[in-house]
Amino acid sequence: MDKEEFAKLVDIVLATSANPPAELFAKGYDDWHCRARLAHFLSMPEINKMPQAKELFISVKDVEPDEADSQDIEEKVYAMQHLSQLEKDEEDYENALNHINLAIEAAESYDFLYKYILRGELWAERWNLLHLLNQTEVAEAEVNERIEVFEDIPIEHNSYLYYGYRFKAQLAAEKGVALIAKDYMHMALKSMEITTEYKEKLDTAFAAEHENISWILAEIDKATPNPDNLHWDI
Repeated sequence: MDKEEFAKLVDIVLATSANPPAELFAKGYDDWHCRARLAHFLSMPEINKMPQAKELFISVKDVEPDEADSQDIEEKVYAMQHLSQLEKDEEDYENALNHINLAIEAAESYDFLYKYILRGELWAERWNLLHLLNQTEVAEAEVNERIEVFEDIPIEHNSYLYYGYRFKAQLAAEKGVALIAKDYMHMALKSMEITTEYKEKLDTAFAAEHENISWILAEIDKATPNPDNLHWDI
């Protein structure tokens, strides 16, 4: 992609209902932040320019973010996470795993509490990809390691534990073991802030007694607060 094509793609994005501020892309193609931001918009369903989005995301793979700036690091992490998701959607699991690994490496290299990125969610995406690649034992070992490291640390809202136990619940559901899957989801939710408005719906979802545990887990997810809207300590 050259600067001219980049500028044309920016114009396309600015003319859509997404209507992002033009300042996001003001520094042009040479600025990796602008390339990553444009890629996010190009991959939106209403724009759907996936090849160009992937090309731009890949172009930031080797950039070094400012290690003193948490937002800079987070922008790099988010780009790799989004690239990985695009590749997962295409069933390109090997490349998706490579790029979520880059996201994890960047996020875990610093002690910042990021504004939008949850470390536990990044790891969960890695575990799900490993599972899809028939490396479930590797994923389970990593989950157990994360739980062992963080379970006794006095941190109330822990994304590692939430996503770790949720992954174990999903595996139990695939095996048809309803009670164990529910137990793991109870343990997962202990690491999340659950307000009264969600408790009744969660109680109803957990009370289901049929054996369609995948449906039950889906109902539990629907009744669970959006992790993106919650406070996390880690």
